[in-house]
Amino acid sequence: MSRRSPLPPLNALRAFEAAGRHLTFRAAAEELGVTQGAVAQHVRGLEAQLELRMFLREARGLSLTEEGRTYHAAVSQAFAQLSEATARLRPAPGHVTISVTPTFASKWLIPRLPGFGLAHPEIDLRVMATERVTSFHSDGIDLAVRQGEPPFGASIRADPLFRHGIMAVCAPDLVEGCALPLGAEAMARQTLLHDTHDLWPPFLRAAFPGVRFGRMRGIRFSQTTLGLDAALAGQGIALASRFLVDRDLAAGRLVQPVAHTHQGPRDYYLLASRRRMTPAPAAARDWLLAQADPA
Repeated sequence: MSRRSPLPPLNALRAFEAAGRHLTFRAAAEELGVTQGAVAQHVRGLEAQLELRMFLREARGLSLTEEGRTYHAAVSQAFAQLSEATARLRPAPGHVTISVTPTFASKWLIPRLPGFGLAHPEIDLRVMATERVTSFHSDGIDLAVRQGEPPFGASIRADPLFRHGIMAVCAPDLVEGCALPLGAEAMARQTLLHDTHDLWPPFLRAAFPGVRFGRMRGIRFSQTTLGLDAALAGQGIALASRFLVDRDLAAGRLVQPVAHTHQGPRDYYLLASRRRMTPAPAAARDWLLAQADPA
């Protein structure tokens, strides 16, 4: 049975490997977080143990000797193998990129991210908030939440998340002293907060049948989330899907001044490519569907 040759100290090998890559003790020391003198001492100790010169000290820096070059290649390969073996023992967290609208992100997803993190600490969730229609392939998207009407195409799997049930909401102070729900006369004195969906006309027709409202004060926003922020600030009455405002209603930050709930067009769906999903996107998809209320 052959005896193994005694190995040099690991710190000496690390110093030698780093110095051989950088060809300066200074750069090797910066990488390893030690002093330049410590790197030089480790290399001198290695050379003494092996009874070989690893480096030639030149005015412009270091150069590897022939023996040093051969040994450095073997030591570098050994460290690389150790790094790869360690990485296999510690799998990288799964990455999931989900595309959602800014309103869905700020009003629904972000408040629930702590719950997702507790359920799936192994998943690195990346949220892309955009109104733009995204491409699963070119944008690297795993999941998307969008309003729409099926079918979405043969390559897309669509699962219903939430119905688009529209309700009016405002800050409690805005209607303090008013009898709720508001009647048509009281409603006509309010400021309406509009977004790009322009759902106030059909909402008012359905909530107050037979009533013709004249020109009402209003503020227009490019995104629903901005209108909801304005409603929270007491600037008027906004329209939003119930699931987006449930938490604010439960906490008393918003109230429902009109009893009517209007069924808006295009419900919310969770979209995914029909290609085989890896475990991380599949787990995120299952978690989202568990939160769903499509009824």
